[in-house]
Amino acid sequence: MKLVVATFNRDKFQEISEILDDLSDLELIPAFKIKGLDSPKETSLTLVENAIIKARYCFERTGMASIADDTGLVVDGLHGMPGVFSSRFAGNDATYEENRKKLLKLVDGFPLSKRRARFITVVAFVDQNGSLHTAEGTVEGFIIQEERGANGFGYDPIFLYPQLGKTFAELPREVKNRISHRRRAFEAIKPFLKAWNDG
Repeated sequence: MKLVVATFNRDKFQEISEILDDLSDLELIPAFKIKGLDSPKETSLTLVENAIIKARYCFERTGMASIADDTGLVVDGLHGMPGVFSSRFAGNDATYEENRKKLLKLVDGFPLSKRRARFITVVAFVDQNGSLHTAEGTVEGFIIQEERGANGFGYDPIFLYPQLGKTFAELPREVKNRISHRRRAFEAIKPFLKAWNDG
């Protein structure tokens, strides 16, 4: 069975592929490898609606079952920012580093309580009949004062996972993929994937 992964982010596709690797009979096709597809505009102010926009966009243009996620980093001391704007926090074409630098500047001088943060991932799955399913995963942590670690991507070098005392970027990829927000969201959507795949 073929499943379009509605992302144009190669780092994200790699993580999703590893998280879904136990569904061995699924063939994952990234949107960036399908000719004629562009990244749809994420016009909503909620993660769930943006995930749905991406999944439906790929489903409608390919006719294949499609899955998408939208992920935001929510910082308590910034009233939930960057949130839905996480990937473009420093501008529409911002790099990972530019987004991190902007965030670090904004939280500079904050006490630990205001640095509490969480990654939230919402997954939207549209099956071959057009039926929609969604799921959510969250992981709690803190924004530290400087970058640590060389693994991961996005905000991983400044997101401290307190249970292990390390940033996501300091963790081996397989460890992060066992505990992350994305893992939790995709685990929650797996029953729908399995039911579709078995059907």
